[in-house]
Order: sequence, then structure tokens, then C-alpha cells
Amino acid sequence: MSNRATACVLAFALGWGSAATAAAQEPIIIKFSHVVATGTPKGQAAERFKERAEQLTRGRVRVEVYPNSQLYKDKEELEALQLGAVQMLAPSLAKFGPLGVKEFEAFDLPYIFPTKAALYAVTEGPIGRSLLKKLEPKGIVGLAYWDNGFKVMSANRPLHAPGDFHGLRMRIQGSKVLDAQMRALGAYPMPLAFSDAYPALQSGLVDGTENPPSNMYTQRMHEVQKYLTVSNHGYLGYAVIVNKKFWEGLPSDVRGQLEQAMREATGFEKQIAQRDNDAALAAIRKTGRTTIYTLTPQQQAEWRRALLPVQRQMADRIGRDLIESINRVTAQVR
Repeated sequence: MSNRATACVLAFALGWGSAATAAAQEPIIIKFSHVVATGTPKGQAAERFKERAEQLTRGRVRVEVYPNSQLYKDKEELEALQLGAVQMLAPSLAKFGPLGVKEFEAFDLPYIFPTKAALYAVTEGPIGRSLLKKLEPKGIVGLAYWDNGFKVMSANRPLHAPGDFHGLRMRIQGSKVLDAQMRALGAYPMPLAFSDAYPALQSGLVDGTENPPSNMYTQRMHEVQKYLTVSNHGYLGYAVIVNKKFWEGLPSDVRGQLEQAMREATGFEKQIAQRDNDAALAAIRKTGRTTIYTLTPQQQAEWRRALLPVQRQMADRIGRDLIESINRVTAQVR
């Protein structure tokens, strides 16, 4: 080989090597999409995960967080994850029913979790882990459960007794259980994307809704709802999920670092969820625009009696054995 040819081969090899090195140094991008505000517990936890993921991987991973439905609305985001358009989501647990994993709708059952301790006994135990495993055939890996606490009811009329719901159009997530819940109260359920809830309330398309206080406050729903009832009738939680192909394709050390970042973000999220909901309720009260009412023990018992049939009604859909298992676990927690 001539000196000139040797030089050309060497230059090509060096150029290719530089390109390969540059490519190897390109960060792994994780697009993390969610539908709520940055100031909510979920929004803050997503930012904490981003911070810790980038620190622990020393920049090998870059997390891009897209809050407030910037990329996708409720009904679009799971399909986007399965297609690989985003890598990570934290959808509410109600979203997995329409995906075909109806067992997650157990989390929507009214009054099934009497306390946070009872809830965590389920999500952090064998039941919670087995439910996340059911997502894998859908091309999804479940990493963690995040908590947004118990829900309140709101409307433009006082809601003290089940009969007060009669005839109201109530916005819900797309969940058969929540549909049955509202019908049990005599209301008309109106499934709408979270991002569409405020304009629907503002225009009068719907009369009321249910939310944890932090969601209600950060979306300014209190500005268009005259009455709020602290009912704690239902739970709103999320599962942090990733695209299975993407997750399994990561280097094992990076995956381990991301799991550590998720554990830290999850611990942080659980610490702030109740605090932020309490603060949001206080902030709503301070505005003076919404009258806040807390159910008495007798009234709450009346609500429970009205809503208990929903468990029986949904047993065939969700799984009678699963509901019974949850009730056994929660009954053991004080």
C-alpha cells in the first residue's frame, strides 16, 4: 500500500473513531410526559427524578419533563409510550382499565382504602407488584406507585348527602368504576380529559368534579366551583411507567442508577403528597371563593352505604378475588 493510501485509511479510521466516540458520548434522552402542573406532588417528583437521574448517571441520561399535557392528553399518552414517542409517563391508575388491565380499576373503588397506611400495604406489597407485572405484555414496565392522596368532591351546590348529587353532571376520568360511583350517587358521569376539566366547569358543560385538593388548586378549578366537600371517598394514585423495549435496552449500570433515582423520587413524593394537599385546601379556603365543608362521621357513613354496592357491581370486571385480597390486607392495618 502506498504512503498516500495508508494515510487515507488512517484518516478514515481516525474520523470514524471520532464519530463513534462522539456518538457514544451523546446522552440518553428520556422524555417524561405528564398531564398535571409542575407544582403538584407528581410534578415535583418528576423534577426530583430528573435531577437525581442526571446526577447519578453523571450526565449519561438527560430527562426532559413535559408537564400540563404539553405533549399528550390523557387518552393519547399511553399510546405514545407504547409507540416509543415518549419513554416515561406517570398516568393515573384509572388509565390502565381501557388498556385492558382492568385489575387496576380496584384503586378507583370508593372507600376501599381507609387510610394511607392501608393503601401502602397494598401498593408496596405483593398485590402492588403483581399488578405492575400485568403491564409487561402491553410493552410497559412499571417502576413505582406515586401518591396524590384522597379526593374531595366539588360542585356549584352543597354536597352533604348522596341525594345532593341528583341530576348533576360530574366530570370523571375514563373509568367504569368512577362511572358506576357517580351513578350510585344519582349523578351523570361525564368522562373528560384532565386538561379539559377547567374549561368544562367554567362553561357549565359539567357541574362538578372530584380531585385531590392539589389538582383542584393548581388547575384553578376552585375559581369556578362554589362548594367543596372533604369526603376522602376515593384515592388518586399514579404508576410511573417506561417503554419496555427502551428500558431493557439500557446498559445495566444505567438502569440501576435510574432505579435508584426512582426510589429517591418516590420517597420524596410520598413525603410531600399529604403536605401539598393540606396546603392546597388551605389556599382554596383563603381565597374565599369556595365554601369548604367536611363530612361528619355520620354523613361519611351515609356516603359509604350509598357507594358500597359499587364494589359488588364491579367485582366481575375487576376480579372478585383481587377485591377480597385488598380488603383482607387493609383490614389488618391500623
